[in-house]
Amino acid sequence: MREIPGAWRRVVTGAGLVGSDGTVRPTIFAEMSALAAETGAVNLGQGFPDEDGPFEVLETARAAIANGVNQYPPGRGIPDLLAAVAEHQRRFYGLTLDPARNVLVTAGATEAIAAALLALVEGPDDEIVVFEPYYDEYAAVVALTGARLVTVPLQWPDFQPDLDRLRDAVTDRTRVILVNDPHNPTGAVFTADVRTLLVELADRHDAILVTDEVYEHLAFDGPHVPLATLPGAWDRTIAISSGGKTFSTTGWKIGWATGPAILIDAVLAIKQWLTYVNGAPFQPAIATGLRLPDHYFHGIADALRDKRDLLGRGLRAAGFEVSVPSGSYFTVADAAPLGATDAADFCRTLPRRAGVVAIPLPAFATPEHRADYATLVRFAACKRVEVLDEAASRLAALSR
Repeated sequence: MREIPGAWRRVVTGAGLVGSDGTVRPTIFAEMSALAAETGAVNLGQGFPDEDGPFEVLETARAAIANGVNQYPPGRGIPDLLAAVAEHQRRFYGLTLDPARNVLVTAGATEAIAAALLALVEGPDDEIVVFEPYYDEYAAVVALTGARLVTVPLQWPDFQPDLDRLRDAVTDRTRVILVNDPHNPTGAVFTADVRTLLVELADRHDAILVTDEVYEHLAFDGPHVPLATLPGAWDRTIAISSGGKTFSTTGWKIGWATGPAILIDAVLAIKQWLTYVNGAPFQPAIATGLRLPDHYFHGIADALRDKRDLLGRGLRAAGFEVSVPSGSYFTVADAAPLGATDAADFCRTLPRRAGVVAIPLPAFATPEHRADYATLVRFAACKRVEVLDEAASRLAALSR
C-alpha cells in the first residue's frame, strides 16, 4: 500500500508523536492515564475536575434535553448563549459586544483555536508565535496550517518571558501571536509589562492576537486582564474561552470566540466545516452559568487556590522544589532534588514508586528546548481535597 500522505503526518510530527523509528506513539496523556489505571495511582496528570459543576447549570441542561433541545442549534450558537457571553464580557471586563456579530459558539476552546489559526494563516511563509512550554494542541494545529511555529521560552521558576526574546520572536512574518493566560502548563499569569509589549508588537508587525483564556476565572492574585481590554488591542484580537474549566463541565465542549466582526466571521467560515454546530442542550446551561452571581466566580478561584496550596505543601514535603502558580489548574515542580535527570522517566516510574501520576513538562516543549525543562513535572490540583490529601500522603514516600 502506498504511504499515506496528508496533513496527519504534519500534525503528529508537530505534536512530537513520531518516534525515532518513524512510528506514531500515543500522547503522554494517554500513556500516563493508562499507567494510572494499571497501577491504581492517583491521577494528577490530566487537567479535568472530579466534581460536578453547579446545580443550576446541570439542571438547565437536563431541562433542555427533556424539553426537546436536541437538534442542530443555529450556526453561531443559540441567541441566549451569545447574549450571555456578551453580558459576561461587559460585566467582568467592560467590553461592549454585539451578540449577533462579535460572538461565536464553538466546540470548546480547542475548536475555536483551530478554526482561528486555519482562518488566519495564508501560507507557509507565515509564522505563529507561542510561549513555550505550550498546550499541546498549539503545535499540532500550527503544523496543520502549514505555518512556522516560533516559540518564546518561559523559564523556571516564575515562567515569565524574557522581553528581548519576545521582541526578537515577533517580526513582519508573524501572522498570529497565540497567548494562553493564565497559562497551561505552567500556571503563570503574565505581568502587565508582558501584556503591554504583546499589544505593541502586534500593532508594530500587523499581527493578530489570539488569546486562550479558558482559565480566566482561575487567576489567584487578582482579576484576569484580557489583552482585548488594552488600548489598541480590540481591533486585532480574537479572545477564546469556554465553560469547561469555569463550570467543571469539560466534557460538554462549549466554547466561544469574541472579537471584531471581520475576525469572527473568518473563524465562522472555517468552524462551519469542522463541527458545524454542537452541544444544543448544553448551550443554555452554560448561559445559565455565565449569569451566576459574583460569589460563584470568586468561590471557584478561592477553592482552587486552597487546593494549589495543599498540593504545593505535599510536593515540598516529598522533596520537590515548587513553582507557585498564579492561575490555572496546574503546579510545576522540579524533581531534580529527588535525583531525577529525565522528567519522562521519572513520571513513568512515579506511579509504582509513589502511587501518583504526573506529566513531564518537556512533553509540552519543542525538541530543541526540552532540555530546558528536563526535570520539571506538572501536577493538576483540580481534584477533590481528599484526593489531593491522598496524593500528598503517597508522595511522602519519596522523601523516606
